[in-house]
Amino acid sequence: MDGGAQQSCVRDPPGVGSVEQEGDVGEGPPATDLRRSQPLFIHSTSRPLSEEEPRASSLPNIPNPFPELCSPSNSPILNSPPSGQGPPREGACHMVKVFSEDGSCRSLEVSAGTTARQLCEMLVQRTHALHDHSWALVELHQHLALERCLEDHESVVEVQSAWPLGADSRFVFRKNFAKYELFKSNASLFPEVMVSSCLEANKSMAHSELIQNFLNSGSCPEVQGFLQLREASRKVWKRFYFSLRRSGLYYSTKGTSKDPRHLQYFADLTESNIYYVTQGKKHYGTPTEFGFCIKPYKVRSGVKGLKLLCSEDEQSRTCWMAAFRLFKYGMQLYRNYQQAQARLSQHPWITPTPLQSVSDSALVAMDFSGCTGRVIENPSEVLTAVLEEAQAWRKKTTHRYSLPAACQSSPLSAAIHRTQPWFHGRISREDTQQLIGRQGLVDGVFLVRESQRNPKGFVLSLCHLQKVKHYLILPSEEEGRLYFTMDDGQTRFADLIQLVEFHQINRGILPCKLRHYCTCVAL
Repeated sequence: MDGGAQQSCVRDPPGVGSVEQEGDVGEGPPATDLRRSQPLFIHSTSRPLSEEEPRASSLPNIPNPFPELCSPSNSPILNSPPSGQGPPREGACHMVKVFSEDGSCRSLEVSAGTTARQLCEMLVQRTHALHDHSWALVELHQHLALERCLEDHESVVEVQSAWPLGADSRFVFRKNFAKYELFKSNASLFPEVMVSSCLEANKSMAHSELIQNFLNSGSCPEVQGFLQLREASRKVWKRFYFSLRRSGLYYSTKGTSKDPRHLQYFADLTESNIYYVTQGKKHYGTPTEFGFCIKPYKVRSGVKGLKLLCSEDEQSRTCWMAAFRLFKYGMQLYRNYQQAQARLSQHPWITPTPLQSVSDSALVAMDFSGCTGRVIENPSEVLTAVLEEAQAWRKKTTHRYSLPAACQSSPLSAAIHRTQPWFHGRISREDTQQLIGRQGLVDGVFLVRESQRNPKGFVLSLCHLQKVKHYLILPSEEEGRLYFTMDDGQTRFADLIQLVEFHQINRGILPCKLRHYCTCVAL
């Protein structure tokens, strides 16, 4: 641009604006001729502001059809922080999308302080599902193959705001029977070989005693054992000795050495979340399928920064995960359990079945043959009473078979099991194990499905000792009457509903009773 085309120039007075440079600027006076007390005159070629104001005010007042795009103070788009870039605003409404295990989804409008338990209760009411404290909200990162169950007190919007933009992350609404198994009296989540206090004192300590110490003094059981660790620089898994203490998680720098002098700080659980690794061998090359991950809060996306670990079996992984939860949340975890129990006691009609709240240790054998009932204390007499009761059941079943054949061969009785929530149709063996694993490896979790090998048979899949076992149910016909059996006809059932109800009360040939059935709801 020519110097003659623009005669005006803007300069800051020395000592007030920017530092002056040597040499002349335009055609103004040199810097040496200026004084501090002398004001600098600014030439302006634009029109005065007073001439512009009347023109703006004289325009017609046209309402803005999109005020939310032009007013940052009232705009939820411009004012609210994007996902993963800040905490949610108090009092604002947020949209949360929740998926079911069958792929269906539902969007809900919630406030910033909505907890996972409150959102689960909303979904239970809208889906008309059976209300109990086993419903849970699961945070799933499909691109990382990580998932974790949200605690009841966690804020759903706060968790969602930490997700990276564009990531394949979602909430899943499903059952989790293992969520409060930690506080059950019959649980055994902490093996003695992994508890430091048991090893140091050289004495056994039951699970209930460890939990009671935690409730009385707040001291969490310190866990130690061997884990496979994937090194950050190389995709190689190496076996290390780990120890979980009050100050955090440590590992031995000498590999499998148990010497406390070799322990080095590994992770701070208070600033991290613990996830299950769902497809470890496919995504991370884990040596076993029992992987888990420590994900710090500062790690938004990507594999970099994840601390990947792997256990030798499911019992070891369950022990580590239970200890991590106690160390991270402390007494808040037990308060969540108490509040869940209180909600069920306030509404006793919504409990799924009274059989789930009955402990095996509280059951006694009774004899009602006389005028008054008496407790049978002799073990041999108890066994005799059980055999007599089983014989009476078989007589009752035989009486059912004595009904007319037209009643037994009705299409409704042959397919009535398809209406039950524990029946899952044609689901494969692998999908069954994954479904039961996702809903909690607790003794008594079961489902019934169609057999893939036998087109007319069914399979009862049951979890016992953190392993899924499968029992074949075969139909048989005798004198024109159809029945189902699992023990070559020794115990016969008119339909699958009768078979399931019998094993909810009696163990029979199974290793444990049927307690919790796997179910999926459509959102």
